[in-house]
Amino acid sequence: MPMSGINQPDFICVDENLRLKKYEGDCAFALDWYQDEETLLMVDGKYQPYDLDRLYRMYEYLQKRGEVYFIEILCEKKSWAPIGDVSFWQNDMPIVIGKPEFRGRGIGEKVVLALVERAKTLGFSYVEVADIYDYNLPSTRMFEKCGFFPVEKTEKGHRYRRRIQIK
Repeated sequence: MPMSGINQPDFICVDENLRLKKYEGDCAFALDWYQDEETLLMVDGKYQPYDLDRLYRMYEYLQKRGEVYFIEILCEKKSWAPIGDVSFWQNDMPIVIGKPEFRGRGIGEKVVLALVERAKTLGFSYVEVADIYDYNLPSTRMFEKCGFFPVEKTEKGHRYRRRIQIK
């Protein structure tokens, strides 16, 4: 179960062409993302491709800690296509733009800011990213642009936090 006592929405609208869709057990389509060398170096710090069993175990692990979503973009055919994933709980927010052609386009920033808004509605006073590796400059820049700042040195990088002002 995700965060205790909190109902996860089926969808979070990020904008008219971008949404988050609740993970509901189907993830085989994401296997390509977790076999991509660049993605794995940013996510795990090493190139060790996932197989389907490891992929399911990862999503189940994340789902036990918080909310898990697929990042979907509206295609030209007016259908939604998954391009990445994001998990969310107060002490971590791992995000992966799995399809390389969608990286560097501001999608991660929009997703993170939408989850900061969700954190506000849940009454969180802060949200964190448990670890951003020092060499993962795109993630570091994106989270800092979203108002996160380093609060603690980790083995390979830093823990980041963003304070939230509750209205």
